[in-house]
Amino acid sequence: MKQSQLRAALALSGWLALAATALPGGAPLRWIPVLLFVTVAPGLALLLPQPERLRPGARLEAVALAAPISLSLGTLVATSLFLVEGFSAEVFLVSLAAFTTIAAALPGVPLPAATRGAADRAKPESGRGR
Repeated sequence: MKQSQLRAALALSGWLALAATALPGGAPLRWIPVLLFVTVAPGLALLLPQPERLRPGARLEAVALAAPISLSLGTLVATSLFLVEGFSAEVFLVSLAAFTTIAAALPGVPLPAATRGAADRAKPESGRGR
């Protein structure tokens, strides 16, 4: 998947999850997109749009960090909304969707594995087989 397609998919995922809340209460088509979005999308939006193509080590690091970062952001947003007495599922999802859309438009946060050589460089080293 191209970076522009990944960015667009991440940006749209929150708005899709928000639209899914219009479905009937217990329908799986309502809670599955919301659960997937809140669990991984904000973290992936922060980590994956990298300027260089990532090697497997850096990709694994990004995927492994996506869920904890997403859940941490969700906790911060929910806590903030509770503190200002403005929490609702719609406001929560709009906040996370807006954050994810903005983060997907920006370059990804540098990953430690990428800075230690797990990202492909522009000029491959000669004499080494990969």
